[in-house]
Amino acid sequence: MKIVVMGGSGLIGSRLVKLLNQAGHTAVAASPRTGVNTLTSEGLSHALVNADVVVDVTNAPSWEPQAVLDFFRTSARNLGKAEVAAGVRHHVALSIVGTDRMPDNGYFQAKVAQEAVIDAAGVPYTIVRATQFMEFIGGIADYGTDGDTVRIGDGLFQPIAADDVAAALAQVATAAPLNGTIDIAGPDRAPFAEIVSRYLKSVGDARTVVTDRDARYYGGQIEKLSLVPLADARIGSTSLDEWLARAHVD
Repeated sequence: MKIVVMGGSGLIGSRLVKLLNQAGHTAVAASPRTGVNTLTSEGLSHALVNADVVVDVTNAPSWEPQAVLDFFRTSARNLGKAEVAAGVRHHVALSIVGTDRMPDNGYFQAKVAQEAVIDAAGVPYTIVRATQFMEFIGGIADYGTDGDTVRIGDGLFQPIAADDVAAALAQVATAAPLNGTIDIAGPDRAPFAEIVSRYLKSVGDARTVVTDRDARYYGGQIEKLSLVPLADARIGSTSLDEWLARAHVD
């Protein structure tokens, strides 16, 4: 099976390409670095020749609300048109758990727009909504930092390791399309501030983490269940403690 991974050189894409090739598939890493650009359509038709599946794990170069909206909406439209022309049988996209529950977060709303375009494109699809990656906890802490204090919204958090995201995507890409969404998450669910505090303590960071109901998450107001699955989800195998221990070794 030929599987083209858009964004194949990034955090998730590089892991996914490796897993798929190890499983005996022909996985192709496509990105602007390899001459394939979903925003401009450059190289798309060539990359999709004989492709059975396309997995989109691309990310916007800018998180400015209008720029990120334009990126995901335009990229999804270009991909859909190219996939229809190439006869692609399954489109898989990586999205975010809770993306439809935070209307004041520009990035989340851009993912909502991307999902809508995918649904209308005419290619059988599966959208995989993941919770935030463990690899991003440090950046989240930096975003919420005010002096020596990290202010985190009053909600629950259930981060997932990038390796587990890639493994879930590999399973989905080689299965039948659902024409719907699935949620994936890590095994540890706890207050957001508690998980950020555990991360900082593990890396020897002395910043104090506090829960602040007014703290924003990249512009969005956090409610208790904004960032975690509301129903059944596929749970990754890597606990936060396991990931932290492995991160120190790596």
